[in-house]
Amino acid sequence: MALATEHATHTAHSMTVRALRPFYGRRQAVQAVNLDVRPNEILALIGPSGCGKSTVLRCLNRMHEAIPYARAEGAVKLDAIDIYDPRIDATLVRRKIGMVFQLPIALRTRSIYENIAVGLRLGGIRNKAELDARVEKALRDANLWDEVKDKLALSGLALSGGQQQRLSIARTIAVEPDVILFDEPCSALDPISTLKIEELLLQLRERYTIVIVTHNMQQAARISDRTAVFMVERTGDLPIGVLVEEGPTGEVFATPTDSRTEAYISGRVG
Repeated sequence: MALATEHATHTAHSMTVRALRPFYGRRQAVQAVNLDVRPNEILALIGPSGCGKSTVLRCLNRMHEAIPYARAEGAVKLDAIDIYDPRIDATLVRRKIGMVFQLPIALRTRSIYENIAVGLRLGGIRNKAELDARVEKALRDANLWDEVKDKLALSGLALSGGQQQRLSIARTIAVEPDVILFDEPCSALDPISTLKIEELLLQLRERYTIVIVTHNMQQAARISDRTAVFMVERTGDLPIGVLVEEGPTGEVFATPTDSRTEAYISGRVG
């Protein structure tokens, strides 16, 4: 069984999460999670530190299992394909479900151009003209081209933090994933850079399905279509994350159905 690798047009995709249970060794980190990630929507995962939202995010493209002794049980489907099917190559999953991390990642030994071209080459593209076109398109799509078009040979480290994060996004979208995961993409950025990233995410939503983990509740309220709220409970002496509520962002923030959500949003816990 294989994930599709070519698309006639870039159509947004859905994800279905059922009874997902992440483990670190023998310890279950989060109670069973059921979520629907809808096409062309931004789903925000919010909650206090230690509630498991980043762990759940990493399970959505099998990055969780890259951690020693970590594993996940349950089903995570990209459209109709279970990405945890043993016949599915985890490397291909991570190409089709891209991820942008908390801190900007500019490959230290590579130029701005090569930061993007390296992933394209791994995908089999060798033609220089095609590489040039794909690099430019990715940088344009990340709203970065005009700022870097005359310095593509410079190291990615020559860019500001906000520019490096947009370079990370450009590198992710260059390989045309089906879904993009963002783990606290603005936590290390100033307000102006954060605004640029948020504007970019709203633009990308027109083409991609997006899941974002954020500690910034205002950010979730500004850009997400739906919000999932995680909290921490205790099983004996051990904490465990639990999904307590999920729904349209406006409803979750204005009229939460779970008292724990209301307490978190109002700042009484967290």
